Amino acid sequence: MINERRLGRTGLSVSEVGYGAWGIGGSMWLGAQDDESVAALHRAIDLGLNFIDTAAVYGNGHSEKLVGQVVRERDERIVVASKIPPKNLQWPAADGTDPDDAFPADHIRKWTERTLTNLGLDVLDVQQFHVWHDNWLERPGWRATRQEMEKLSMEGKVRHWGISINDHAPETALRALADPIFETAQIIYNVFDRSPEKALFALARERDLGIIVRVPFDEGALTGAIRPDTTFPEGDWRHRYFRGDRPAQAAHRADALRELLGEEAKTLPELALRFILSRPEVSTVIPGMRRAEHARANAAVSDGRALSPAMLDRLRAHAWDKNWYLD
Repeated sequence: MINERRLGRTGLSVSEVGYGAWGIGGSMWLGAQDDESVAALHRAIDLGLNFIDTAAVYGNGHSEKLVGQVVRERDERIVVASKIPPKNLQWPAADGTDPDDAFPADHIRKWTERTLTNLGLDVLDVQQFHVWHDNWLERPGWRATRQEMEKLSMEGKVRHWGISINDHAPETALRALADPIFETAQIIYNVFDRSPEKALFALARERDLGIIVRVPFDEGALTGAIRPDTTFPEGDWRHRYFRGDRPAQAAHRADALRELLGEEAKTLPELALRFILSRPEVSTVIPGMRRAEHARANAAVSDGRALSPAMLDRLRAHAWDKNWYLD
């Protein structure tokens, strides 16, 4: 069974390996089949997974509907997290945008209630802003938005609030996360991108934040599945992400990591997950699992065995260059 950790000061006990439900939405990540997705969700829960992260925009609500279907069929207590898209649909959040362009109060309520309808649930465990920029805190509209968040909590529709932080930019949410209304932070953290180690993890310890880690496999690069000739169809998120010579670069990086496989980790996905779970600040990591065998393999890593300090030191040499992610 999967080990559990505390989701920061929410007090929720969550499986340290959770379920990332972007890939089952049917858009942006192409190729998902609903029957396989539902089977994977059930298999993951059978193995002890009790945390699922989805979002309103994943397949225009389709991911939420599949997640809700499965959660309602199960007797186990499943912690469900979702996300509100910015009104202006801009990812990442631009420095100069106003909070009323992204998360006005009425938008927060409308999308939270839409998510509850999609899920078929009365209350959402964790509701997250799907993007963020700390400059919004200084704008007049933020006060009304925060008041609406408090109302939704008082009405029993949202138990806890969090932020899904801009890709590769944890520094854009540090001030907001000092506000007690935010209890969780969702971040990109993996062997290649170690940026949360600079300041975010220290804040997480200080504020007792629940840390949810997404993109543990760097969109597939850390599984070794991306090769120099790998291509994706237009409309698939990875078509843009692995553009130009990036498949070749990703393959080169993965091949270098294969030299570290052995007793501590036998596969690249196992190495990637063990790296993340070696950090005590992490509450849960949410790889995508569109097939039951993915759920089994990911759950098997939750055995309480962290990577050795020597291995973690060796992995430091494989940390990313931020320019690799820029246009």
